[in-house]
Amino acid sequence: MKTRTMTLAALFAALTAVFSQIAIPLPGLVPINLAPLSVFLAGALLGAQWGGISILVFVLLGLVGVPVFSGFRAGPGVLLGPTGGYLLGFIVTAVLVGLLLRLRPVKWMLPVSMLVGLAVCYVLGTAWYMYATQTALLPALFACVLPFLPGDALKILAATLVVRRIGILRYAPTAPQDT
Repeated sequence: MKTRTMTLAALFAALTAVFSQIAIPLPGLVPINLAPLSVFLAGALLGAQWGGISILVFVLLGLVGVPVFSGFRAGPGVLLGPTGGYLLGFIVTAVLVGLLLRLRPVKWMLPVSMLVGLAVCYVLGTAWYMYATQTALLPALFACVLPFLPGDALKILAATLVVRRIGILRYAPTAPQDT
């Protein structure tokens, strides 16, 4: 393990906690926040392993009571509540973004990997929301997916621009690999 990589993973966990607080509350249970932007960046810049670890650390911090989730919430009740599937989906999203970029390291794969990761997060989160709230599919889609599509498209665009601007892609063949 490299100290630099562990430090970056910790920084992305912290960034995700901060971005979770930048939120727009909605009438339903799921707020709009900037956390997915941090998740996309973690997967793209740190790779599947360390991007996933960084988001796992964020989730574990919230699980043990550190108020890192949206609205300064924390604890197992949040993970077991209606939005818990999205929080767990964040881990999968970061890993998927990193894996897809590693498998196909081309420019166009950057936003595509984020879109695939987001779709999986939507599936996991919406399925858990439906279970936790006993809501049918169509109302769940209107509460958990449709209001978020425009903002999430902007987050994918922003993450793509940031990663390309930084120019240090974890998946690039010339990037140093930590093992």
